[in-house]
Amino acid sequence: MIFEGISGQGNGWLSGHATFYGGNENPATLGGACGYDNTFEAGFGVHTAAVSGALFRSGEACGACYQVMCDYNMDPKWCLRQRLVTVTATNFCPQNKNGGWCDPPRQHFDMSMPAFLRIARQGNEGIVPVLYRRVTCKRRGGVHFTLRGQGNFNMVMFSNVGGSGDVKAAWIKGSKMRTWVAMHRNWGANWQSSTDLRGRTLSFRLTLVDGKTLEFFNVVPSSWRFGQTFSSKNQFF
Repeated sequence: MIFEGISGQGNGWLSGHATFYGGNENPATLGGACGYDNTFEAGFGVHTAAVSGALFRSGEACGACYQVMCDYNMDPKWCLRQRLVTVTATNFCPQNKNGGWCDPPRQHFDMSMPAFLRIARQGNEGIVPVLYRRVTCKRRGGVHFTLRGQGNFNMVMFSNVGGSGDVKAAWIKGSKMRTWVAMHRNWGANWQSSTDLRGRTLSFRLTLVDGKTLEFFNVVPSSWRFGQTFSSKNQFF
């Protein structure tokens, strides 16, 4: 089978390996290095994965979607034949984890248990070979904007992003401002700006890794406070 990848990442399936997190599936523990406090509230559910550095791309991969299947031809004992699962990258699998399988340049998925058991048999505590490809993220509702920071330091977490799912560039604009102000990735899915925007209605412009751009006008009211999350009406597809 040959499938078309997105964003020029190549045709067909790529080879990698997968393990699973373990039994603790509290959604508050699965956001890790991307900064998602709760994968349910972020719109991702429990089908998530920590990905190796080759896939994580210093946090740029946060929110990206991958379709994963266990490579039955390589491991018929533990792989379920022709089973697919779509996972969202929500965490980073550090080097020397799982016996070094997360070390560069390996492509590795440390998956949540519910996602892993969609493609592999229960009872396997080890590593299975997988085939994976990038796919479009299908989200319910609009993009989420969570406001963090303090004073004139604004940090915004973008989540529940459709399309390619991974944000390449971001801009912010307050009411009565004529131009967009570029934001910079602080860590994971958190982007920062040092412009004092307190008391202003906020708009955002996001560009994804696949090149698609959307503008979200007045998505945050002027009465906003740090710690609040707001959802847009429009979404990437």
